[in-house]
Formats: sequence, structure tokens, C-alpha cells
Amino acid sequence: MLTLFKQIFVWWNQQTLGTKIYTIFYGKLVGKDDFGNKYYENRKSKKRWVIYSGEIDASKISNEWYSWIHFMQNKIDISISSKKYEWQKPHMPNLTGTENAYHPNKKNVEIEKKYKTWKN
Repeated sequence: MLTLFKQIFVWWNQQTLGTKIYTIFYGKLVGKDDFGNKYYENRKSKKRWVIYSGEIDASKISNEWYSWIHFMQNKIDISISSKKYEWQKPHMPNLTGTENAYHPNKKNVEIEKKYKTWKN
């Protein structure tokens, strides 16, 4: 019962019931990315949307799919999207507002000074 309630009213917890129905009737699956997100396109009009796997976070869209969803390109080249360099780091979600967010004085530990003051 609670999951049905979430699908009807809570848009930030995956897709809503309206999005699911719209995807069934009008959506054409274009592809999936490494994070498990599914990308759809409307069969008649030129609408594009993404169904996120897990929590909705716009930073989970890879570069190739980002350009596709913003109409910069119409096709996804799989050979380019699978090419990764050794300096590339794996995706980290947006941690703003969580306990893992960066804050310089998070632990309230005084930073050791690298110099001595001339007044004692």
C-alpha cells in the first residue's frame, strides 16, 4: 500500500504512476547506461526522458546520454561510451545535504598551524 502511495504522489522516489503509464503507452526504450538508468523517447513527438534506477539524481546521467537527452546528438555511439581512461574516476552521487557532504569544519578539529605566531 505504501509503495503504491509513493508511486502516485512522490516524484523523487523513482517514477510516479503517471510517468509509468505514459512510458507504457508512448515510450520507446532507446537504451540503458552503466548505472541502470533507462532512456525513452516518444514515438510521435520529440520528447525524451530518463527513468532512474534507485534514487533520482540528475548527476547519474553519463556524458553520452546527457548530450542525447539534451538533443545535442540523436544516436549513442556505444564504442565511445564504453571507452574509459585510467584517470577517470567512477561516478559519485551528489552528497550535498547528507552526512557525507564536504564541510571544512565538519569534525570541529582545529587545523594545526604550519607557523608559529610571534605573540605568545
